Amino acid sequence: MDAMTLLHERSSMGKLTGPAPTPEQLDAIYRAALRAPDHKELRPWRFVEFSGEGLSRLGELFAEAEYREDPHAGDAALDAARKKPLRAPMIIAVIAKVTPDVVDVPKIEQVISAGCAAHGVLLAAHAQGLGAMWRSGKYAFDTTVRKGLGLDDDDEVVAFVYLGQLAGRHKPVADHDISAFVERWN
Repeated sequence: MDAMTLLHERSSMGKLTGPAPTPEQLDAIYRAALRAPDHKELRPWRFVEFSGEGLSRLGELFAEAEYREDPHAGDAALDAARKKPLRAPMIIAVIAKVTPDVVDVPKIEQVISAGCAAHGVLLAAHAQGLGAMWRSGKYAFDTTVRKGLGLDDDDEVVAFVYLGQLAGRHKPVADHDISAFVERWN
């Protein structure tokens, strides 16, 4: 796939099915992620890969977070939380592994770098014909989930990238009016 076509046509795919990406596909995905901008070569990224039973374990963590937030949550709400990770055969949690107090590289820059790594995951998946969806939501910011993933206080969950084979059709890519987003100082 031509690079400009990739950049212009990548879109999120919410309907995913198995199989999960192959080891070769994952190698290409991680190589792309590790090309993210990285001031002072801090490598402020960590990836947690969930597949198979790991998806169920992540679902249990989501249910635990749901229950901690609302101890009166019913079985339906807890089951819905458990099922969220099962919408794809693989999830990669992209973590900003922040090194605090680095001169000239504030936390926000390190988190943005991890966001660029997540974008690299999406682009590499699309380039290989895989489907991908960047999700965050309340579980990305929940203390129970953060603890379960072993995050330090300064770390952030940037994305849960759902990966798999395309199970639906691509929705048309919106054509945006560039002038609505660009201010030019000449």
